[in-house]
Amino acid sequence: MSLETQLSSDEKVLTIHMEEKFDFGKVQDFRDAYLHVDEAVNTIVVDLANTEYMDSSALGMLLNMQKTMADKISTFKIVHCRPQVAKILKISRFDKKFDLS
Repeated sequence: MSLETQLSSDEKVLTIHMEEKFDFGKVQDFRDAYLHVDEAVNTIVVDLANTEYMDSSALGMLLNMQKTMADKISTFKIVHCRPQVAKILKISRFDKKFDLS
């Protein structure tokens, strides 16, 4: 399974569905998923429902996405975190930079 993107019917929300591993091997795929979004998109959602492993490079990718897209995107969300992934995000204080659920 590779990472998948989904655009909402109103074309305002881009959802990126991540794989079991969110690590350095996903750098290019992750960047490609959000870099060329339509101007109508104002929210990016990263869905971690399938993610069981996340390393420090994944945290860097999330921050880089936010920094790169800050002038175009008003809301960044990370959703469906498994407990071990949610713990990593909270320890890293990502709950201060992203909407987590």
